[in-house]
Amino acid sequence: MLRSDEEDASELKIGDDFLKAKCLMNSEVAILLEHRCDQMKHMSGDSTTQLPQVLEKSLQYVKRFSRFTNQGSVKQVREVLSRYQLAEFELAVIGNLCPENVEEAMSLVPSLKTKGRGHDEEAIERLLNDLLMIKKFE
Repeated sequence: MLRSDEEDASELKIGDDFLKAKCLMNSEVAILLEHRCDQMKHMSGDSTTQLPQVLEKSLQYVKRFSRFTNQGSVKQVREVLSRYQLAEFELAVIGNLCPENVEEAMSLVPSLKTKGRGHDEEAIERLLNDLLMIKKFE
């Protein structure tokens, strides 16, 4: 049984450090890692330079699980999701997983159900439709 002071993500009890932290979607991380790889290759002066394996594997991973691929779409997703006053980790989870319906969104991010936050089912449906429109035009 949880004590009242324990962390519980379903109620946004995740600790001050995490509430204030900036979370990135996989798509954003992919853009940053690609930029870093380009920088490293440019600095070496040789486009065939081998990158550190951890960097390559990380880039492969985030590209594989990124829902949005171009920089404009990624920026638009963050802007759209920010309008809904989501916590950073909620924004990242929804942006990464792109739930298809309200029920799925609420099961993936239970804190959306927290009363008094203004995330009724209609607002979540609008949010999901906004994401779908971005994905369609990518």
